[in-house]
Amino acid sequence: MWKLRIAEGLNPWLRSVNNHVGRQVWEFDPKAGTPDELMEIKKSRETFSQNRFHQKHSADLIMRLQFAKDNPSHTVLSQEKVKDTDDITEEILANTLRRALSFYSTLQAHDGHWPGDYGGPMFLLPGLVITLSITGALNAVLSKEHCREMCRYLYNHQNSDGGWGLHIEGPSTMFGTALNYVTLRLLGEGANDGQGAMEKGRKWILDHGSATAITSWGKMWLSVLGAFEWSGNNPLPPEIWLVPYFLPIHPGRMWCHCRMVYLPMSYLFGKKVVGPITPTVLSLRKELFTVPYHEIDWNEARNLCAKEDLYYPHPLVQDVLWASLHKVVEPILMRWPGKKLREKALRTVMEHIHYEDENTRYLCIGPVNKVLNMLCCWVEDPNSEAFKLHIPRIYDYLWIAEDGMKMQGYNGSQLWDTAFAVQAIISTNLSEEYGPTLRKAHMYIKNSQVLEDCPGDLSFWYRHISKGAWPFSTADHGWPISDCTAEGLKASLLLSQMPSEVAGEPVDVQRLYDAVNVILSLQNGDGGFATYELTRSYRWLELINPAETFGDIVIDYPYVECTSAAIQALTSFKKLYSRHRREEIEHCISKAATFLEKIQELDGSWYGSWGVCFTYGTWFGVKGLVAAGKNYSNCSSICKACDFLLSKQLPSGGWGESYLSCQNKAYSNIEGNRYHVVNTGWAMLALIDAGQAERDPTPLHCAARVLINSQMESGDYPQQEIMGVFNRNCMITYAAYRNIFPIWALGEYCSRVLRFNGPGRK
Repeated sequence: MWKLRIAEGLNPWLRSVNNHVGRQVWEFDPKAGTPDELMEIKKSRETFSQNRFHQKHSADLIMRLQFAKDNPSHTVLSQEKVKDTDDITEEILANTLRRALSFYSTLQAHDGHWPGDYGGPMFLLPGLVITLSITGALNAVLSKEHCREMCRYLYNHQNSDGGWGLHIEGPSTMFGTALNYVTLRLLGEGANDGQGAMEKGRKWILDHGSATAITSWGKMWLSVLGAFEWSGNNPLPPEIWLVPYFLPIHPGRMWCHCRMVYLPMSYLFGKKVVGPITPTVLSLRKELFTVPYHEIDWNEARNLCAKEDLYYPHPLVQDVLWASLHKVVEPILMRWPGKKLREKALRTVMEHIHYEDENTRYLCIGPVNKVLNMLCCWVEDPNSEAFKLHIPRIYDYLWIAEDGMKMQGYNGSQLWDTAFAVQAIISTNLSEEYGPTLRKAHMYIKNSQVLEDCPGDLSFWYRHISKGAWPFSTADHGWPISDCTAEGLKASLLLSQMPSEVAGEPVDVQRLYDAVNVILSLQNGDGGFATYELTRSYRWLELINPAETFGDIVIDYPYVECTSAAIQALTSFKKLYSRHRREEIEHCISKAATFLEKIQELDGSWYGSWGVCFTYGTWFGVKGLVAAGKNYSNCSSICKACDFLLSKQLPSGGWGESYLSCQNKAYSNIEGNRYHVVNTGWAMLALIDAGQAERDPTPLHCAARVLINSQMESGDYPQQEIMGVFNRNCMITYAAYRNIFPIWALGEYCSRVLRFNGPGRK
């Protein structure tokens, strides 16, 4: 039976700044589990498999089973259901909230955070398996139980047409299909295994142009494996790291996720790394292509991309650039004296790879560059300490649920979820009843703040300050993020105003000042806030975005979410510490609010870049403007936002927005006009902040009824469609949202609507 281990780090190759607080790792214990528990897990797996084309998202049932045993709830309250003709009373609402909070408290780990699934993308696991296969570490790192669960996951998320998508809910793509087919083969599945699944996958690949039509990232992975030729790749010259920083194309001016992925890719390209040519690799050369491998036109393959994958087509300028690099520049750099420059560039790249590894305790900023960096360390020296330090951090990225074992999009969303959870719990006015939960959460927030900047000359390493910031996940990860810092600060300020016997001792005031300093340092000239760093280059640089599958990846753009969170945090801080950098804070808030108004869509919405989608962005837009002192009466942006949200409310009373909104940049309802508890929570929170209760509370009553009636018998909420997104086109799981946002919305509804308007009626 699989067991989730929290905040453990017994491996001597692990490093930590805070004794591994926040670390969540699954281990298999063959002796664990009663017959009843094992049967329940088996049934959950069978149920998922049987319904996988209808419900593509797992419900984190294996973790819930473990926590039900480890942290049993002793609260026994009857489930509430409210008919259309019934009033919503304070008693019904309080009962619903207590049931929700009692259940959600049982999911909290002993170190204070809420563990959960952060999977969704289908291109992450292949990179790990290919890397382990090349380095010969596959069987040493992955047990047979790991391999079995990974195969289960891949088979469960194969689409009915035989292919795999970019993410678990997406249509089949060549990128997803070819890489996941290869992954199954490397995990030991035969070409005709899986009760016909492998044959269907192979047929999809061949019917859609063969693996020559895979995206550039896929070409790179297949090339290092030995199932594709490097001459079929567009160049990724490491020499770009040697150009002067003042040039807009310098990687140090790009979005950190972009540069940290292309950093190791450029090393692998520069050395033309190819792993051992095993019998499986030789077989894949036959299975993936429609013509014999030696007859493939690799020059033509460089720019081929299946239409199913083409979210960001290459503009003409990019085709000219790649052709010039391929035919003119690359041949020069492969021969003396140009080869000397190549060697210098490769040394520079490896210096930056090692710096990233060491300053994230070998977690790296994300899963793609994690495995790429690990591969580069092995290429540099298979027996290196760096490669050995990478190995135990692989498990930080693996998560298991009833659909199998996946690779997550980060090492978790620990701080982000905990900061939101604190705000949701406090909104219910039931804080004193859930003091132990808040104390543990407070402890996690304090333990996760980044206490020092990265070492050395930050400008040389292209890093922003981080002292005082909060990361998305853990202090060991350590990358500072604007909105995570803001949400961490907001939660800390709320907790500091509560009695210490309820919430614990407050964060030291100097650490609050440090957080404010980070936030102020991240405001761009236009008033907006990007994610990890200032926006360092120009939008036109997106013209050279080589990743056909993703949009807006080259620079760190300012976002409504980050800008709004910064406004909210600084406003909350100013109320308690009015003298600290007052003029700077007020100027920052004013500029940020102007930015929010400027980027609002014509229909009154804001495009959300990190959640689905216009509902999410509009919640942040409204909340930011309200925090800046604006309201429905004096701000046309808030009026338009309310009109937009009300126009999208479904007959059921809820909201339900499809991930298609993100990729198409136009609002789309979930198929069948079904509501979603998370979208409904976001819309309610925005409307409540905008004073909807004073004008017409009826839409809020209808939405509250949806959330009350959606609650499950256990106090949990159902897992519905995926609600996270990045780079416009790839979806990602936020497993905690299904609990946090119904609680938060009903908490605000109770204290700000029901108590002032009386019983809620439809």
